[in-house]
Amino acid sequence: MMTPFIRNHQYNLITKQLELLQHARSTVSDQKVVQSVQYSAEAKIIEAFEHLTDEQQHRLGGLSALQKAEHFQAYAHALEPYLIPFPQVTEKQIKKLFHKNKKLTVPDVNAIDYARTTYMGWQDIATGKMFLVYQQNEDVVGIEGKFTPTNKKSTCFICHKQREAALFTAVSKAKPANASPDYYKAVGNYMCLHSEECNRSITDVAALERFVRAVTG
Repeated sequence: MMTPFIRNHQYNLITKQLELLQHARSTVSDQKVVQSVQYSAEAKIIEAFEHLTDEQQHRLGGLSALQKAEHFQAYAHALEPYLIPFPQVTEKQIKKLFHKNKKLTVPDVNAIDYARTTYMGWQDIATGKMFLVYQQNEDVVGIEGKFTPTNKKSTCFICHKQREAALFTAVSKAKPANASPDYYKAVGNYMCLHSEECNRSITDVAALERFVRAVTG
């Protein structure tokens, strides 16, 4: 079997393009328009990957054969074995990432769908803290910060969807040269309160990785 090569956000992008193409096939009578949507979907799917083998590219092809709803569902389902799962971190490993927080509330790691996870995120309502765990290169890093609920829908900087969100603010560990001992810089963004929904919508990790780099240095 082919080695997994699709990350969660790439899979989300693929399913989004499938939805657009399926909608075009079912609502648009002009076949030239439908073909244009198909070509656009094919291009965006390929562009989501930096490197693809011929075998991987072949696996992602075949959109022209998708005509009915069950065809699209079967295509998406057939890609699931090729998802690269998020590292299966243990409760002990998470506590080590946030070792300064002695009363850390840890999510149930056994309930996580690692194949459909780009990052782990959760809140501790009692302390007003928000936590994020992400794989940066080969390392798993943890970011702790304050969260301020907006009590309304805001655009999440990670998935770009309008959802119930909070302002997540973390102190950057990066310091410029010759910075004074009391140098302080906070980095903040509006972020989904429910990470599962966010993980099902994210199609690009660029903004998330910029945030992680800004905080971790």
